[in-house]
Amino acid sequence: MLSASTPRSSGAYPQSDNFVTAETPTRRAHENERPLVEDIRLVGRILGDVIREQEGEAAYALVEKIRQLSVAYRRDADAAADAALKKLLKSLSSEQTVSVIRAFTYFSHLANLAEDRHHIRRRAVHERAGSAQEGSIEVALARLRAAGIAPGAVGRTLAASHVSPVLTAHPTEVQRKSILDAERDIAQLLTERDELRERAQLFKAGRDALSPRQLAANEARLRARVAHLWQTRLLRYSKLTVADEIENALSYYESTFLREIPKIYADLERELGPQHAVAPFLRMGQWIGGDRDGNPNVGADTLALALRRQAEVALRHYLTEVHHLGRELSLSSKLVEVTPAMRALAERSPDTSAHRDDEPYRRALTGVYARLAATLRELAGGEAARHAVAPQDAYASADDFLQDLRTLDTSLRSHRGAALAAERLQPLIRAVQVFGFHLATVDLRQSSDQHERVVAELLAAARLEPDYAALDEAQRRALLLRLLNDARPLRVPGATYSEHTRGELAIFETAAQVLRRYGRAAIRHCIISHTETVSDLLEVLLLQKEVGLMRATLDAGATSDLIVVPLFETIADLRNAAPIMREFYQLPGVAALVARSGGEQDIMLGYSDSNKDGGIFTSNWELYRAEIALVALFDEMNASRTAGPPQGAAAPLGGSEPRAAGSVGAPFIPPIRLRMFHGRGGTVGRGGGPSYQAILAQPPGTVRGQIRLTEQGEVIASKYANPEIGRRNLETLVAATLEATLLQPTQPASPAFLAAAEQLSQASMAAYRALVYETPGFTDYFFSATPIREIAQLNLGSRPASRKPSQKIEDLRAIPWGFSWGQCRLTLPGWFGFGTAVQAFIHAPGAKPAARLTLLRRMHRQWPFFRTLLSNMDMVLAKSDLALAKRYSALVPDARLRKQVFAAIEAEWQRTSEMLTRITGERQRLAANTALARSIRHRFPYIDPLHHLQVELIRRWRAGQDDDRVQTGIHISINGIAAGLRNTG
Repeated sequence: MLSASTPRSSGAYPQSDNFVTAETPTRRAHENERPLVEDIRLVGRILGDVIREQEGEAAYALVEKIRQLSVAYRRDADAAADAALKKLLKSLSSEQTVSVIRAFTYFSHLANLAEDRHHIRRRAVHERAGSAQEGSIEVALARLRAAGIAPGAVGRTLAASHVSPVLTAHPTEVQRKSILDAERDIAQLLTERDELRERAQLFKAGRDALSPRQLAANEARLRARVAHLWQTRLLRYSKLTVADEIENALSYYESTFLREIPKIYADLERELGPQHAVAPFLRMGQWIGGDRDGNPNVGADTLALALRRQAEVALRHYLTEVHHLGRELSLSSKLVEVTPAMRALAERSPDTSAHRDDEPYRRALTGVYARLAATLRELAGGEAARHAVAPQDAYASADDFLQDLRTLDTSLRSHRGAALAAERLQPLIRAVQVFGFHLATVDLRQSSDQHERVVAELLAAARLEPDYAALDEAQRRALLLRLLNDARPLRVPGATYSEHTRGELAIFETAAQVLRRYGRAAIRHCIISHTETVSDLLEVLLLQKEVGLMRATLDAGATSDLIVVPLFETIADLRNAAPIMREFYQLPGVAALVARSGGEQDIMLGYSDSNKDGGIFTSNWELYRAEIALVALFDEMNASRTAGPPQGAAAPLGGSEPRAAGSVGAPFIPPIRLRMFHGRGGTVGRGGGPSYQAILAQPPGTVRGQIRLTEQGEVIASKYANPEIGRRNLETLVAATLEATLLQPTQPASPAFLAAAEQLSQASMAAYRALVYETPGFTDYFFSATPIREIAQLNLGSRPASRKPSQKIEDLRAIPWGFSWGQCRLTLPGWFGFGTAVQAFIHAPGAKPAARLTLLRRMHRQWPFFRTLLSNMDMVLAKSDLALAKRYSALVPDARLRKQVFAAIEAEWQRTSEMLTRITGERQRLAANTALARSIRHRFPYIDPLHHLQVELIRRWRAGQDDDRVQTGIHISINGIAAGLRNTG
């Protein structure tokens, strides 16, 4: 479709000969971009052919007409084109509108695939030229070597590290799995086309050496896949279930994580040298199935389902790899020796075939396969795809399976078979180390008020406290501590409890069962949303004690299986984070409990809600301050304890109480490791932006090899659907963590920088809240000028868009809040308030404007936190469009309100853009990111029609035209715009 042309002023793609006739470009595309241009022309031409074939010439011509008018409107602000476009759009039937929207939406999807392929292509070119890119493991380790950091030190750092991307489901996920699967096929065909090009270049310079037959076959398969896409519905007809979300997430493990993560470990070991084995540190996390905050569809059954399906995916991968190993390792004992352990493993195998009598590896692997098949049956209820012998003797743990694999590996390596081990066995060993039988650690999450309800009911039924909710914080703490030191359970036999209490307790009971079944790593974290008090943490400890996840009492050497993880979300919560954690650890027995239970304390920081609460600058600033305060607190607490047990004393084991060094009877509490868990989203307004820069911009001392971060909703597909792109994103996390930990590139900010940021924050938050929370009628404007109501009706996810059945911004989830602003191209959460704040700072009473501006410019040059934040704002402003946003504002029925609010937004946009230019010195948006600037210039003319059509259809829908095709068109346009804008959807 859409011949990948752009306005003449922006550097168009070369002219296409089908579907849409491109404008003649004013300059030739750069040679490096030629393959991208050719790919987009190719998929555009094929899509055009498919539309002609499927919908007819008239439908194709209509799409072309709309495109031309849209381009003229964007390029020249052509009033005549604008009027003609409005007239044409209003004249379209519902059926025509849906057809046009589908065309532009599919082009956005195909253009994304072509761009992803080009990113991979360019990286390969750089690597072949010996110029690895920033964010790669190669560059990170080269920087460490240059700094004099030895490979052994890197290895020791990794052994103590924990890096974990955590997949979450959110109500803005717009992709169906069927679409994702088809797009993976298209991406693979584009990869194959690249391989054909490279092969041809080996024989002849130039592209005319490509085999016409090979190219034709490749294009035929592409055409079939695009036709498949066109005939596959983009939308779900029914609400997505939690089970659906689990399956969607698991598809990324099958396509990307299970194979690509072992490659990252292999890259690290190759760079560090064979004598430096890398301990497992990069692991996957998952919320889907365990995150019940605001999602009534999540319960004990979904938690059990999530782990069962995760185990099945892991075990089926292992079974496949073991099967292939059995085919490949046909080594004969008549020709090569094996270790005694290997011989014993073969002898234990139930494989008694005479044909394999001299093939110990094959016999051993047949036995391993049989044990895995039995494990699959036991843990997941599934059957292996093939059976050489009957399933038997299930593995008790992943460690037992790992031991058998290491037996094979040791035997191969000690008998000239290292090359054979490296190809498949080593990646399998690494996969088992990382994924075990659980695949990913599932987090539990619930809101603090829901835990409080359960505790209150338990206490009332036990006649211990008739009105727990009425107690003040001091009374709650005292009561909860007393109960944590009481071995008796709270539940009364025969008592009747509410469905809510039974359901919450069932979650914790299922977690206990899961840990016994799948291993300790299956569930590690219990996250408490809206943590506001210390009692919020104690309540979760009490619930763990009630179901056996916490054993013994606080004063008798208790241990707990789950890390109690506070989530600080609002601005007020972030400011209270360090005081709450200080008070929590000052309670008797708490620090010793945490130390005995593994010595880890995760603290989650909420980007989305803090942004919705206080705006982009204040959110980032308060997150920064909270991290500094928390690190200082834990450093202080750890330093106040002795460094270790008395000389010669054994380390404490099990439930024995740790003792202090040099003092009889005093408790010794080992250091507790702090790990920040960043609740980042895809959009900048939700904490998104490039992960590499974000990690390096963290306050000094806050990474230390420890980081978890959420990968949310629609962003998962763009980052991990393509295996090579996924590997690049994972590698970036590792590289940034290493650099932030060992190079410590971020130095403490100067007092002048900190004071300036505080002033900017105060003014920015005041400006933001004045608009969002204090402007009369703003809520009405938001619900009218964005597609939020239509988004809420779309079957996007299992979670409701709002926490409560109200039309209040306070109750709206932060994710659909940001998503809606992206759809109308204002992207307001990513920039609003900054312009006013800078203006107020520069022109503060008594201040010298020139000196203040110089300070801000110095902050931009020298302070990664400030530079990264401004870079993200710059990107969001580049993707915003006031002209399109004004079209959406016309949907507001109150003309006075419409003009008032839009004028305020427009004025702040101009201020923010101007202040960014004055600070950075860059007059054009994305001046420092030419690749992204080029990308959005190319795609914007093809997203614009989707906006115009979306506005027209929303107008019809809200006017009462309840044709199902109108609603379908709106929902497909939401999909297309999100795909086109990528990280503002």
